[in-house]
Amino acid sequence: MSILSKVKEAVICLRAGRVTLPYPAQPRPTPPNFRGRPIFDASRCIGCAGCANNCPAREILVVDLCQEVRVLQYLGRRCTYCGRCADVCPEKAITMSRDFETATDHVADLGQRLELFMSTCQRCGRCFTPPSALDQLKLKGYRFDDVAHERWVFHSTAYGRDEPVVEDVEIELD
Repeated sequence: MSILSKVKEAVICLRAGRVTLPYPAQPRPTPPNFRGRPIFDASRCIGCAGCANNCPAREILVVDLCQEVRVLQYLGRRCTYCGRCADVCPEKAITMSRDFETATDHVADLGQRLELFMSTCQRCGRCFTPPSALDQLKLKGYRFDDVAHERWVFHSTAYGRDEPVVEDVEIELD
């Protein structure tokens, strides 16, 4: 290693010019497929809780206060912005924003809370939606997540536990 090679390297680096972006002064627009934090639209939400069931970070809590009122609470603390909640929503009530600056002094600033009025069936009195893609979730029962301590609690039962999925066919042997 000679001094001449070091001088050549310094000249190359000086010729390159400025390589950093003037970020705070001139922010660049985000790319087209950028996923920021989820934004919930209460007017489109049907309260199916598919977003809460598919959230890998368990950041969406669901509580049924009574038979007609369901609360969905997005915490936003550990959200990885994966977009699964937006993908599974049948009504497209969740969209991924293009915000990437989510730093805050208060973590409660990131959260959102939706209180939904669930319409009930006139015959049986239970909340339901017409058959849709959410039937694939195969969950029934009330959700009662611990909103006070911001924890996800699973109290629902699956359809196939006590009930046979397919009726057995009796075969007569001779």
